[in-house]
Amino acid sequence: NMFPRDFAWGAATSAYQIEGGWQSDGKGPSIWDTFCHEKGRVFGDQNGDVACNSYELWEKDLECIQQLGLTHYRLSFSWARLLPDGTTQHVNQKAIQEDGINVRGYFAWSLMDNFEWADGFSVRFGLFHVDFSDLKQSRTLYQSGREYAKIISKSRCGQSK
Repeated sequence: NMFPRDFAWGAATSAYQIEGGWQSDGKGPSIWDTFCHEKGRVFGDQNGDVACNSYELWEKDLECIQQLGLTHYRLSFSWARLLPDGTTQHVNQKAIQEDGINVRGYFAWSLMDNFEWADGFSVRFGLFHVDFSDLKQSRTLYQSGREYAKIISKSRCGQSK
């Protein structure tokens, strides 16, 4: 065996890609819900309304975690489930009181935020600026987003052969 006996194996999820239940139990629209529901924004008008349906199939997810023998798991669920209108004026209690689980923390980050994590967190990280004061949560592409678009347009990423 190449790994020490006490080696920690873990997995993580990302809310939009796995959660589903996009309008269940008081959840408001997330930035991605809004973006993906705009016709023509995403190839084939796909969205995360159902995704992997972890919202309803969480017990199956736990079975898989146990079968894999994971020692760590980072669950992600949408900010819009906790704060449906995007403010702390209304906290969706259903999101934090399910089955008597004592939720002690809630973190927001994205892959692009992690590239800059060592320098601190800011809502300005990422590929888009999101105007959180706008109820439609409009997006403005940053220069980093334009540069990333150039990189992926030159690669074969996402193209069928």
